[in-house]
Amino acid sequence: MKLSVIIPVYNEVENIDEMHAALRGALSAFDHELILVDDGSTDGTVERLEALAEQDREHTVVVEFRRNFGQTAAIAAGIDHALGEVIVLIDADLQEDPADIPMLVAKIEEGYDVVSGWRRERKDAFLTRTLPSRIANALISRVTGVRLHDYGCTLKAYRREVLQGFRLYGEMHRFIPAYAGGVGARIIEVPVTHRPRLRGKAKYGLERTFKVILDLFTVKFLISYANKPIYLFGGLGFLLGLASVVVLGILGVRRVLYDEHLVRSPLLLLVVMLFILGMQSIMMGLIAELLARTYHESQAKLTYTIRRVLNRPGPST
Repeated sequence: MKLSVIIPVYNEVENIDEMHAALRGALSAFDHELILVDDGSTDGTVERLEALAEQDREHTVVVEFRRNFGQTAAIAAGIDHALGEVIVLIDADLQEDPADIPMLVAKIEEGYDVVSGWRRERKDAFLTRTLPSRIANALISRVTGVRLHDYGCTLKAYRREVLQGFRLYGEMHRFIPAYAGGVGARIIEVPVTHRPRLRGKAKYGLERTFKVILDLFTVKFLISYANKPIYLFGGLGFLLGLASVVVLGILGVRRVLYDEHLVRSPLLLLVVMLFILGMQSIMMGLIAELLARTYHESQAKLTYTIRRVLNRPGPST
């Protein structure tokens, strides 16, 4: 099978030559291509990438952005330009070892759709990187239902078909296993080597954790409610309506037992607000249902995914 290795690159002029050589050595036994996506580097990385592309025309592809768009955009561009049946992602900072890629590909050949690297012995600062990452990983695993120790590890291998049907935005690249799990992909996590950064500077800090948590809301909605948004909005509207009935019941009891006038109680205003919010939420759910149907029908998108079909000729076999 052809292997496409995607490497997002941003200001890694000190590492890129060694990284390229390590990748070529690790992948010598594979039919492969290296897709290096420059994310608006300003330190001379582009010139080094041009030289590598000139030296290795057969295996090296360089995609250069006009400006910095972020790691997710770089990965999305690499996927768009990849030709391989198996797609591997890896960082350019040499903290992840290219020698681990054959192990990931071997797991793909065993029948898995996603093989996720796990930096079991991580060589980063504990308080600013490792601890926030562990918290984020636990939260993502709980919300999405796809249990992984290390969503943040870029080193992952995918069958091409599990990457089809969605676009990447924000910091969404780390959620690809969750998207794949949502369509029934077989996922496995394997320990990989992690090394301390020797040259260059880390591009992300503690602030990235907060962006990931915000993106998690979007991912949960897309995985669980994109096809039936009425379940989310309607459920919320039902709870708000039920709360308004409960508060109204409390007002009735207070009127009977304590002879309190309803119009003088601020709880009456709360009843009205809860009821209106509940109805609005249900209406939003109905509108979202129409939008979901328009989205699927206008683009001929199916609401299911098929792994294979036996004894039936056609494109899905």
